[in-house]
Amino acid sequence: MILKIQSHKFANPDKGQQICFMQNESSPNDWHALYTKPRSEKKVAERLLAKGCQVYAPLETKIKQWSDRKKEVKEPFFKSYVFVQFENSQRFEVLNTPGVVAEVKWLGKAAKIKAEEIEAIRDFLERYQGVKIESFDLARGERLRIKHGNLEDSYGTVVRQSKHRVLLEIEKLGMALYAEVPKSQVEKTDL
Repeated sequence: MILKIQSHKFANPDKGQQICFMQNESSPNDWHALYTKPRSEKKVAERLLAKGCQVYAPLETKIKQWSDRKKEVKEPFFKSYVFVQFENSQRFEVLNTPGVVAEVKWLGKAAKIKAEEIEAIRDFLERYQGVKIESFDLARGERLRIKHGNLEDSYGTVVRQSKHRVLLEIEKLGMALYAEVPKSQVEKTDL
């Protein structure tokens, strides 16, 4: 799944400008991902809670070291993202919350996240300690093994990559197949 981020900028109706935004039909159980300004996740979550929204912005405890001391700090697990549940009537207010940059879009519409998926993330983060989200750069021509999915245990050569996906050339039956797979489904190999 490729998510597209679009900014929401609303004009001031008092100055004769129009307010234009799209309202999608969504159930009250749908969650939405909001893209925030850097290092604003906690403040945005607090502001949305004050507006009566249900918010999920998981934090992880890290030890930070300064020259004179060490301190335990809580940092957002998903940098620059907050998950929120709101009614359609609150959309304008939510998207205009200070610190919110955009609503995450998929196929031109607000990305809806099922409550079960948010619950699965919660359960996973509660169950496992030391979980990290990593992105890694891959060099063109590098050999990778596909760990999951329909092409599991296939090997391919990197053709190109984007932030979250990689295009692999996979040689099978004397033909070159091209598959675009999420980076989370591949691993580097020595072969």
